[in-house]
Amino acid sequence: MSAVIHRRIAGSIERSLVAALLASGLALVLAPVARAAEVIPSMAMTRNPDAGDDTRISYGLAVRGNIAPMLAAEIGLGYRKDELFNDTIESTQWPITASLWAKPMPMIYAGGGAGWYNTTLHYPGTPALGRTSQKFGVHLGGGLELPLVPGVASVDLNGRYVYLGDQKSDLPPNNFKADFWTTSLGVAFHF
Repeated sequence: MSAVIHRRIAGSIERSLVAALLASGLALVLAPVARAAEVIPSMAMTRNPDAGDDTRISYGLAVRGNIAPMLAAEIGLGYRKDELFNDTIESTQWPITASLWAKPMPMIYAGGGAGWYNTTLHYPGTPALGRTSQKFGVHLGGGLELPLVPGVASVDLNGRYVYLGDQKSDLPPNNFKADFWTTSLGVAFHF
């Protein structure tokens, strides 16, 4: 009976060691993938061509991860507010974007993407009027990522041009160009 118990215990220890070795090997393989993502809160300066020289502050939050060597994907959410045509139109926008970035070097990236832009136009002088629209847009840009604390955080500087085409308005001008430039500064937290 003692030999049977010893064989059971030995088999149990053997299975535990094999499971531990498999788990360790899997952890070593998945470790680079697990640390390949980053969360990037950012603050940006945006400029609409129809807003004159007026530059506004906007905010964003993105999640970026490597999907292949030298290629990263990003999903972002933003908030921006513009005042156009001598403050007769207030534009509030909540874009949701997806981007692909080529990374020829670990610190430099360039590419583009597309997004869904939920835009509300408000007319301060006429509170009864207002318009909310959803529009598909594309963007091109690039950026620079500089280590702040290696392996933990880096500074992310990004610039992009967003093409949205014409936006309809209830007051003159009835159409205006909704495209804009944006330059953002964020901190990428790696995990």
